[in-house]
Amino acid sequence: MKSIKQKVPLFFLLVISGFWTYYYQSSTFLNDFGTTKPEWLLLIDGLIVLPVLCFIFIKDKKEAAFKAVVYSCLIILLGSFIIPESSKLIWNYLETGRYVALALFVVAEITTIITVIFAIKASLSIQQDPDLAISKPIEKIIGKGVISDILSFEARVWTYALFSKKIRRSNFLGCKHFSYHLKDGTQSNLLGFIIIILFELPIVHLLLHFIWSPLAANIVTLLTLLGLVFFFAEYRAVAIRPVSITSNSLIIRYGIYNPLTVPFNQIDSVSYNSGYIPRASLVKRYNLAGTPNIELKLISGKLIYLGLDSPQAFIQELESSLEQLR
Repeated sequence: MKSIKQKVPLFFLLVISGFWTYYYQSSTFLNDFGTTKPEWLLLIDGLIVLPVLCFIFIKDKKEAAFKAVVYSCLIILLGSFIIPESSKLIWNYLETGRYVALALFVVAEITTIITVIFAIKASLSIQQDPDLAISKPIEKIIGKGVISDILSFEARVWTYALFSKKIRRSNFLGCKHFSYHLKDGTQSNLLGFIIIILFELPIVHLLLHFIWSPLAANIVTLLTLLGLVFFFAEYRAVAIRPVSITSNSLIIRYGIYNPLTVPFNQIDSVSYNSGYIPRASLVKRYNLAGTPNIELKLISGKLIYLGLDSPQAFIQELESSLEQLR
């Protein structure tokens, strides 16, 4: 129920965006067949009601303020496209102001990123759990929620791309750790993708530069380089981040994705798997190459499939931990 409440501002943003786009871009009885399209209608909904909803339905006030600013900027951007020029008065000033807001936002983001990087490096140097070293500085600034999860993922990408040598598997929380980077050549396959991207990057750039346009070539190359950073971080992370068993839970860390903690009291059974597992709503797969070799059945009916280097050792250890709990 709490998560649904927090999505009310986003739902309201989508609804008013669709409705007012139709209102300003059409000629119906709603706007006197195109003769009445005042800007204050979108202004009230988007810049007054929407921010108020953020503070009402989002408990964390830092996250509420962040979303209120972002949503307001999106509304101003939307209004600049859909409101007729003849109806704009205040909106012309808002359109100018959005560049100032964007500049301030970029400065704030850069400051936050620098702060987070130093905090992460400091935490890694004192041998704290690497996942906590990444997530704690972010959650301290903007609170815990969807935004912090996304930023933690991004921070994890750059952390493993730049500082992976500072991360030790022994620092991760857990009594027993299990690897997965050797299974079916998982890490080798990632290295192959990286080499292919590096090989094709200059060729594709030149082709787009001369066949399409220099701008398109630069945009595609930039996006490809960002994708390359992701693959490189994943390549480093799969050999470092383990699947771990603690005294009361299973922590699934796979590549650079956010960890999943499964308490023992939610696990119904664990068994060996050798068959192909298709995608399904109740199925989560943590496996990059071949077929997963571990099946976890939860009491809720959900299934989790893992691909580990030592499946039998993992099954024995987890079954032993579950027996002690029961």
